[in-house]
Amino acid sequence: MTRPSNTGDSPAPDDAPVPDADVVCLGESLVTFLPRLPGRLADVPSFDRAIGGAESNVACTLARTGHSTRWISRVGTDGFGDHLLAAIADCGVDVGHVRRDPLRPTGVYFRTAGDRATDTHEVAYYRAGSAASAMTAADLDPAALHTGRILHLSGITAALSADCLGLLRELTTRRPGRPLLSFDVNYRPELWRDPAQARVLLELARGADLVFVGDDEARDAWGLDGPRAIREALPEAHTVVVKQGRAGATVFRRTREPRGLTRKPGGRTGEPGGRRDAATATGGATATDTATFVPALRVDLVAATGAGDAFAAGFLSATLRGLPDRTRLRYGHLWAAAALTVPGDLATPPSRPCADRLAALADPAWERLHLAPGWTDADADADADPEADPDSDTSGRRADEEVPNR
Repeated sequence: MTRPSNTGDSPAPDDAPVPDADVVCLGESLVTFLPRLPGRLADVPSFDRAIGGAESNVACTLARTGHSTRWISRVGTDGFGDHLLAAIADCGVDVGHVRRDPLRPTGVYFRTAGDRATDTHEVAYYRAGSAASAMTAADLDPAALHTGRILHLSGITAALSADCLGLLRELTTRRPGRPLLSFDVNYRPELWRDPAQARVLLELARGADLVFVGDDEARDAWGLDGPRAIREALPEAHTVVVKQGRAGATVFRRTREPRGLTRKPGGRTGEPGGRRDAATATGGATATDTATFVPALRVDLVAATGAGDAFAAGFLSATLRGLPDRTRLRYGHLWAAAALTVPGDLATPPSRPCADRLAALADPAWERLHLAPGWTDADADADADPEADPDSDTSGRRADEEVPNR
């Protein structure tokens, strides 16, 4: 006897581990120093301490809205390692499987207050030889890794060391019964000495079930231009989310229908709420790739750092709840907007009732939203249009949901 898998493509064996967490995140977290004043790092006299790290950001953000999460990593036995563990645990994340390394330090980094996209932005990383860079598959607990409904990884880990790259290759190898594997490409040019080496991120992404990638990342790292080209380069992934900056994001998702059932193309990809279906015959079924685009929100930008992690967390939250694709993208945009309107890497996302109300807005009301710092603390009803889109069901579960309770 078998049970449904988390990927939606094949059944999981009876002896597959029973999930004890919604999402397990693996990767390096660092102590972050944020300037108290604008200016060059050479001129800033003092900094505030915070935490940062793509995977721990996702775990913390999900935990703050009630999801059970686990963060797996290595930190030093230094005070910075103590701080990371305490701060991440304080968000409600399980840190019981984080290893302490007495020989290697916890990574730290400093950055300026400016937007990462500008020439004035500076980041100084002190992570070479860090405890997290020594992670290997051999010294991690397989049960802790594979007993979540989703295992979330990032391409940043692959750039830390040869050991970390080997670990990601091991985790992205397709095996029966593994959790749904989520992979955020997170291409960081400063971490790759030879830009050509970043092609390995495409290899890793092709081993995932759900991929997050920015169109700018795909262009710079892989030479791919446009959401459709990116999707075609990742045929193995069940779901591909292409982030298109201020324009919005497109999700491509594969479903299966009985052979002989045909679909007529809907709206063009790139239009608000647009969908495009491409069907191909596979065995006794038709594989249908459905594309859904949702425009981004207008926000008063404070800092862009952490917005991609927040977007991934929002999308994963809606995925765990079995919400429609458009709602998943809107959740991603809303949680990204929370990160964009705070100075640090980690923001408190909107409450679930608030996010549900905003995600259910009709398209014109969604496009009118303009969010400013502090918006997650305010009453969302002040901004929400009372006319909800009747086509947006934020309570139902899709029949082909790929993350069932095993």
